[in-house]
Amino acid sequence: MIRWLVIGIGDIARRRIIPAILAEPRSRLQALLTRDPQKAAAYPGVEVFTNLEVALLTTPIDAVYVASPVFLHAPQTIACLQAGKHVLCEKPTAMNLTEAQSMVAAARDHHRLFTVAYYRRLFPKLIRARELIAEGAIGQPVFAEANCHGWLKHDDPDWIRNWLFDPAMAGGGPLYDIACHRIDALNFLFGEPCRATGFLSNVVHSMAVEDAATVLIQYARGVHATVDVRWNSRIDRDQFRIIGTNGEMNLDPLSGPILRFGDVHESLPTHPNVHYPCIENFVAAILDGAPLACTGDEALWTDRVTQMVLLANQTR
Repeated sequence: MIRWLVIGIGDIARRRIIPAILAEPRSRLQALLTRDPQKAAAYPGVEVFTNLEVALLTTPIDAVYVASPVFLHAPQTIACLQAGKHVLCEKPTAMNLTEAQSMVAAARDHHRLFTVAYYRRLFPKLIRARELIAEGAIGQPVFAEANCHGWLKHDDPDWIRNWLFDPAMAGGGPLYDIACHRIDALNFLFGEPCRATGFLSNVVHSMAVEDAATVLIQYARGVHATVDVRWNSRIDRDQFRIIGTNGEMNLDPLSGPILRFGDVHESLPTHPNVHYPCIENFVAAILDGAPLACTGDEALWTDRVTQMVLLANQTR
């Protein structure tokens, strides 16, 4: 049985992470860490803490889910690893590549598991897409693109995740919040990126983080990929396609069940709670030695891409 501490009781924790832990048969929600203990009232019988050090010292914990704002990911993750706990961290890994590398190093030094919740790696249709690519279903892959567009009311003071608009807390805008999942999905399909660049801009919204990011990535064997993410489009998009020498694979919308290639349409729905397979995989890795869906080292690939995009924009 894995006894969990969840750090943060925000929107994602309430809707997905905590329900996944409660549903996973070899997991127990042992404790919650929050600045506002009233948020924990919905979970009777669970220990509640406002101080991480106290939580780590006074209650039996095997694993920690870090679901706090991004600026806290590195210090909280490292503190948990140093205390001998396994850590599953919400995306993106950290504020920058150096912080992310320090988290991976702490896991290695203290012989504990560390991963990032890139749950799309466990989407049945993304797993199937990788299998089909390996089988040559579309020939040699040469190009891939992912677009995720939406509109955010950044001036709404009541929006529950307004911290996303503060670079000191979130690191960046859609590059950090949305692109990381798509970059990791491409890494899952094509491996470690060779090079990357990109553009950040504020086309519509005037705020401290970008409202649009476009990323260009090069993979081995000449595969090019683009990721375009926006908070400035009123037309919602969740597009993902792969072009090969002999065909095309379409996963639109990425969060939906349908995979298309040629005349074939396959329906491969996700778990009703997309975080559940991520929790299940982490538990299996701890208890059974199962491979992690995304190792800490593989999570760093996305952080390197993000850093290359940021550096490219600093020189313009």
